[in-house]
Amino acid sequence: MSVNSRPESGGDKPVYIYNADRRWANWREIVGDKLRDLRHYHYLLRNLVVRDLKARYKNSVLGILWSILNPLFLMLVFTMLFTVMANSALRQYPVFVLVGLIPWNFFSGALVSGTTSVTGNSALVKKVYFPRELLPTSALLSNLVNFLFAFAVLVVFLYVFGIGLTIHALWVPVLLLTQLIFTLGLCLLLGSLTVFYRDVLMILEVVILAWFFMTPVFYSLEMFGPTATVLGVTFNPAQVMRWVNPMASIIDGYRTVLWGTYGSNGPVGMNAAYLARTFVTSLIVLFIGYGVFVRLNPYFGEKL
Repeated sequence: MSVNSRPESGGDKPVYIYNADRRWANWREIVGDKLRDLRHYHYLLRNLVVRDLKARYKNSVLGILWSILNPLFLMLVFTMLFTVMANSALRQYPVFVLVGLIPWNFFSGALVSGTTSVTGNSALVKKVYFPRELLPTSALLSNLVNFLFAFAVLVVFLYVFGIGLTIHALWVPVLLLTQLIFTLGLCLLLGSLTVFYRDVLMILEVVILAWFFMTPVFYSLEMFGPTATVLGVTFNPAQVMRWVNPMASIIDGYRTVLWGTYGSNGPVGMNAAYLARTFVTSLIVLFIGYGVFVRLNPYFGEKL
């Protein structure tokens, strides 16, 4: 089943017309209608983002400063562990780990918020019509605000440690766009599935923990060496990790253009082919996630 997203005038109140043939309509028409709806309800998106931020830091003394303090505390822990106890020779390790932590915190926070965005707003979904896509999108954007505050602190650290911003930092907006597309696709997919299977959130907690260790947040992909052999199969571990884990490519990209590589003395240009492949993967994830969300959207009220 599906519901026509455009209201028809019926007396004093808008009437939403059920269209049984809607799912067989041309995809271009559906997408066009969705975009018009999202543009019409842009004020609601803004209010949802503000509401999420207020709810997150309600009765908190430090408020949004926690988005800055969290990666800083983790940076201190990893710095103590790897430079003091493990004698790591990586240059400017606090910046090295902070460049990985800030994008990762943004990703994991947005993913958890997006997964619960529909079920957490069940009363709103059942009572009021609006494009349901706004819920995962608002979860993503509220976490983006936290990311921007934390990134500003990262820039300060770059200058404190004598690295600063170079011409290679111009890659950051492209990396951020890629991360936004990838994360939004997952938020749409998991947010819709959670309405039907509440176990999704439980599984996600385990997956995020494993994903964290499979992503070069506190280590470099170059530390693995050029080859590895598992069950008699020889492969390049860094390359395989980039293939199967888009976040590995994204975070490695941030680190390359802001901190550098394992063998460089500062930021360097990144491999455009790696980013292009990750960008295409992100678009595919968004397409799949949005397709599932649109397909399941009409049943949200019934399941909630």
